[in-house]
Amino acid sequence: MFAELRAALRPTFVLLAFFTALTGLAYPLLITAIAQATMPAAANGSLIRQNGHVIGSALIGQTFTQARYFHARPSAAGKSGYDASSSTGSNLAPGAKALADRITGDVGALRQAGVSGPIPADLVTASGSGLDPDITPQAALVQVPRIARARGIDPAKLRQMIAAATTPPVLGVIGAAHLNVLQINRQLDANGRMIAP
Repeated sequence: MFAELRAALRPTFVLLAFFTALTGLAYPLLITAIAQATMPAAANGSLIRQNGHVIGSALIGQTFTQARYFHARPSAAGKSGYDASSSTGSNLAPGAKALADRITGDVGALRQAGVSGPIPADLVTASGSGLDPDITPQAALVQVPRIARARGIDPAKLRQMIAAATTPPVLGVIGAAHLNVLQINRQLDANGRMIAP
C-alpha cells in the first residue's frame, strides 16, 4: 500500500519541483535578463537621478507645495500622500461628506493661490492608486500665473514648457494628454530664474 502511494505521489512531487524551478526561477530570471538588456531604465523603476542621487521615479508622484513648482494632483496614499508602500485611493463614495469637504478645501486653496475660472478635476481629485505622477495640460496651465510670479518668468515661456512636456494620447485617441510633474519641475529649476527661495 505504501509502495503504491509512493509511486502515485512521486510524479506529483517531480512535477511540483519542475514547475517551481521553471516558473518560479527560470522564467523570472529570463524576463529580468531581457528587460535589463533591452530597457534597463524601465526595468529598474524609471528612476530619476540628479547629481548622482535618486530624487524620484517617473512612475510615482511626489508632493510639491512651494509656489514656484507645479503641484501634482492630491493623493490618498498614506497619511501624507504619495506613500508607495500604501498605494490606494480614498475609497470614499462620490456623495461622501469627507470627500466633498476635502474637495471644497482644495478648491478654496486653489482660489486663494490665484486660480480663476474652471478648475481641472485632476487638481482636486486623487487617482485610484494615489501615486499618479502626471497632470493634464489644463491642470498645468491654471498654475502658470502663480509660478510666473514666484519665479519671475514670462507666462508665455511657461506655456511653451507645458506644450513641450505634454505627452499626447496614444494614437491620438487612447488615454489623455498628460505631463509628468517631477520632470517639468526639474526643467523649471534648470531653466527658470527664481526670485525667491
